[in-house]
Amino acid sequence: MNEGPVSQSHMIETTDCLEAVGVFRGWKNFFFLTVVICLVLAQVSFWLVDLGFVSIPVDSAEVPAVPEAVETPVVADSNAPAQPSEADGGIFGLGSLGKLSFGHLARTIDVVDGILIVTAALYCMAMFFSLMVSLIGRLGGINHISRAFFLSLIMLVLVVPWQRLLESSVIGVIYTPSDLVTWFSAQSESDSIVQTVLYYLRFTGYWLVVMMLMIMSQTRSARWTKSILRRLEII
Repeated sequence: MNEGPVSQSHMIETTDCLEAVGVFRGWKNFFFLTVVICLVLAQVSFWLVDLGFVSIPVDSAEVPAVPEAVETPVVADSNAPAQPSEADGGIFGLGSLGKLSFGHLARTIDVVDGILIVTAALYCMAMFFSLMVSLIGRLGGINHISRAFFLSLIMLVLVVPWQRLLESSVIGVIYTPSDLVTWFSAQSESDSIVQTVLYYLRFTGYWLVVMMLMIMSQTRSARWTKSILRRLEII
């Protein structure tokens, strides 16, 4: 006689859990997109410096003094071809990119670092709450959401800049402008192949690992959603 009310109560709980899943899924996708954009911007900033499009700052004390030369009038040749100017982006045609200074890039890196660590933490929390809702509501797909959560947790651990927080040799994928200058200067002044390999592993290989963890976590999360809908015979 009590099967009706119990079944109705269970249906209400399942509906509430599905609504919660929809909320966490939407925010999770937003955080995922934000983290990916920040990771891409961090990688672009690295390559701008590495390829020489943006010069790192040089201490004025280290720059040798250039003797002043007597200015002599120069007669322009009207038949000579026009030379590319710095304002036009040089010979690469980079346009406004040629006006980008390391100060602008440093401010961008600082903003990206702040957004990245916050959104990565929120993405991991969204995965955790999705796991809790799935367990409490018995929605199924625990295998997928559990894997997605642990992948996001590993991603968060690798993102945190431990070299700044703990002042240790353990580093995170997030780097500061001073870190970029230090590594770039050390790699430029060294002829060691090992130093070059470590340099690119730190800024590119490490980044690739974190990006793959993000994609794998998001893929597992999508499988979890499909598993829930299939179990409830919605699709």
